[in-house]
Formats: sequence, C-alpha cells, structure tokens
Amino acid sequence: MLEDQVVLVTGAGRGIGRAIALAFADAGSHVAALARSVEEIEETATLVRAKGRKAAAIRCDVASPEEITRAHREAVEALGPIDILVNNAGFLAITPILETSLEDFEQTLAVNLRATFLFCQAVLPSMIERGGGTILNIASTSSKRWYVGQGAYCAAKHGVLGLTKVLAEEMRPHNIRVSAICPGGVNTRMVQEERDDILPEEWMDPEDIGRLAVFLATLPPKAAIDEVVIRRFASSPLHG
Repeated sequence: MLEDQVVLVTGAGRGIGRAIALAFADAGSHVAALARSVEEIEETATLVRAKGRKAAAIRCDVASPEEITRAHREAVEALGPIDILVNNAGFLAITPILETSLEDFEQTLAVNLRATFLFCQAVLPSMIERGGGTILNIASTSSKRWYVGQGAYCAAKHGVLGLTKVLAEEMRPHNIRVSAICPGGVNTRMVQEERDDILPEEWMDPEDIGRLAVFLATLPPKAAIDEVVIRRFASSPLHG
C-alpha cells in the first residue's frame, strides 16, 4: 500500500525518527531523512537504501524557517512530492518554569511546534493538488498532561496536539489525514538524558513507534485516527 510513496521524516538521524524512516522503507516507501547531524542522517539513508528503497539525507536545523524551506525543496528535488510527512524532531530541557530561560523556551517552541507548523504548510499545497496525503505529528504524553520541570515542552506539545486536530478538520475535504502520536517513555538519547528515574527494562523501543506510524499511514480510506497515546506498560493510564 505504501509502495513508492515518498516520506519526509524530521529528526531522522536516530531514535524514533530513524525507526520511523526504516519502518516506512520496510513498507516500500522512499525516505527523505532530515536532521542536523549529517553523519547520523547519512547512516539512516544508508540503512534505507540497504532495504532497496531510495533515500535522501538532508541536513536541516528545524529551528530555522529558512532551512525548512530549503530542506523541503531539496527533498522534492531528490525524491518527488511528499506523500507522507512525519514531524518528529524534538527538543527537551527539563527545568522549573522560574529557571527556564527565554532562549530555551523559544527553542523548545521553535523545534517542537513552529517547525511542525512550517513543514505542514510546506507540503500541503502539493498534497491538496494531488488529492491526498498523510501527516503524522509526533506529540507526546506531555501533550495530554503535565510533568513538573517540563513547562516549555508541555506548552509546545499541547500546541502540536491542538494544531493537529484543527489541521485534520481543515484538510478532511482534501482527503488528507492528519494524526498525532503521543508516546511516553521511549528509549531514546534525548529522554535518557533527562529521565533517569525510569528502569531501563521498562522503556519502549523506537521501533514500537515506527510500526505505529506505518499502521496509521495504511488505514483504509474510510477510517481516521485523530490521536494515539502509546505509553510504557509499566506506567499508569492517562486521565483527562
């Protein structure tokens, strides 16, 4: 079903982004892998090509609107129009609100929320023209509740969830599905550096999120999923 689809994944150099890129390659898609680290995205691209799919490794600092415009253009030039967009790039700094610098607050919103907005704006005209597409925004359980020390991150991820739901309704007449994935407790370097309170054996694997992303992109035409919360089995269910 995803044979020869073109997928653009941000934050694809490692962790969840790389797992999503490889899951889509396994499903037959070509992948534009975006991240700041050239070495990491080149490795992701090599792994995609090893699966017999095309890949483009494109350096992009998603905090820069100009780099987003350039990276999208290069992805289209390399692989063709984007069929599936996965906004995965993230930034997390855990500090109490009173100790959060304006720089960190703005960086958190720029990477997690503004970049999601700008990449959606970049790919949507072509999707509308071609009569369909899929956008998957990686939110977080931080988009569903609060965590002490994550004021900026929660604000950004709540924004991603709200943006996703509005965009899903606006794009429904154009046959474009927009969904949010809200993971909690995934074994990535970003989370490991900030959450040493979780037992290593309790983490989910990035591949769990990759399989979920492909599932959402392969829903039958009459089905839509607005958001999915996927959490550690050892954690408590979210309420409210």
